Amino acid sequence: MKGKVWKYGDNINTDVLFPGKYTYTLMSPEEMAKHALEDLDPDFASQVKPGDVIVAGRNFGCGSSREQAAACLKAAGVQAVVARSFARIYYRNAINLGLPVIQCPEAVDVLEKGDEIEVDLAAGEIRSSKGNFSFPPFPDSVIGILKAGGLIAYTREKLKEKGVL
Repeated sequence: MKGKVWKYGDNINTDVLFPGKYTYTLMSPEEMAKHALEDLDPDFASQVKPGDVIVAGRNFGCGSSREQAAACLKAAGVQAVVARSFARIYYRNAINLGLPVIQCPEAVDVLEKGDEIEVDLAAGEIRSSKGNFSFPPFPDSVIGILKAGGLIAYTREKLKEKGVL
């Protein structure tokens, strides 16, 4: 994965990622993507490019359990979120939707908005002109979920392999 960094601070909550006022009115991922981060960074949705990566501080995704907070970023083209730490429910929602979430405080300390980076999930490495940063590689099962595009697609693939579907 290669892209540009979008940098944010601590405690970016689910209502900032995807405003709650749209929870029951916008249903398609494409519609949700148009409102990603609109209250924090009004330019994000119109300027994010496929492959871009969000880098943030502590407790990314805190707040409610709404999965639209992860779905809107993925639909907008975000390829990964790198943070100092994640809210537990957000982390699980992101993986379930096929959005890699990487805990790497060293990268958060150094990377800035606009930096070009490359993320190698299998190797557990983030590469940039400012240095290379390691993170624990994902287990094979999580890599499988991410490659399949999410837990539902992964489960469907596994059931097809076993002849159940």
